[in-house]
Amino acid sequence: MELRQLEYFVAVAEERNFTRAAERVRISQSGVSAQIRQLEREVGAELFDRSARVVTLTVAGKAALQHARAALAEAAALGRAVGEVTGLVRGRLTVGMVVGCTVTPLFDALAAFHRAHPGVEISLFEADSDRLVEEVRAGGADLALVGCAGATPEGLEALTIVSEGLVAAVPYGHPLAGRSSVTLRDLTEHPIVCMPPGTGLRAVLDLACAARDLRPEITLQAGAADAVADLAARGLAVAVLSASMATGYGDRLAVLTIDDVEVPALLALVWRDTHNPALRELVTYGRRAFAGPQDLTRAGTPTPGGS
Repeated sequence: MELRQLEYFVAVAEERNFTRAAERVRISQSGVSAQIRQLEREVGAELFDRSARVVTLTVAGKAALQHARAALAEAAALGRAVGEVTGLVRGRLTVGMVVGCTVTPLFDALAAFHRAHPGVEISLFEADSDRLVEEVRAGGADLALVGCAGATPEGLEALTIVSEGLVAAVPYGHPLAGRSSVTLRDLTEHPIVCMPPGTGLRAVLDLACAARDLRPEITLQAGAADAVADLAARGLAVAVLSASMATGYGDRLAVLTIDDVEVPALLALVWRDTHNPALRELVTYGRRAFAGPQDLTRAGTPTPGGS
């Protein structure tokens, strides 16, 4: 029995799906399946019921899950203890980031950390902000860069990087283009293109509209600022973006302040309170990388309230 088999077992149990578990542990689905089958042969019982679309634990699987989690936690604690005694930071860190942008300061932090602590294996994945927060809470990710609506997630440590409002963006021939600002009610008279549910920016828009009992017609959704702007520039809908996201499209779009959106869109690093020395070090590098003013004017940089 190997620790990686226990890791894959826990991943399948928590994801309830072999494909998602494989994505989480960064190997192929066939590799996860083969290791789980080997583990089942070693313990002499099937751990999963695979007869339905959603994978569920058998009675034996339920009995094994707690012990598997405990074994993985003890193995991680052993590595940390030895690393602290020897003055070395070792282990593995899983980092999440919002979809649709290249977050340069985060990459700078990861590179500097890797140079200083090559014994730590770093994995990076993209997801929407809601899933990233769930992964951090569940221990599937150690650190994540997320978009938030108004406040950082409760129960997690956080470093807010950017806080700003929403804007509307329209092509210069649009009926709203001659104005400097609009209200949410003005926007409801037009189709809207915005980021999808699960993103911080969309949460800000939904909260603001719900507070005024407005139901905007969001006809188009895209996960990247470039896609949202391109759709608006073609006259298909009014784009809703954060202020810094919109400034890079002034050659094609007029940017209008939305007067009555009071909840800001945030971009933040989030992590759980932990005694993991590798994570503590990575957070320190993150603070340094994001310490200066951030240029958020184009896709390819952090996007507050984004995915």
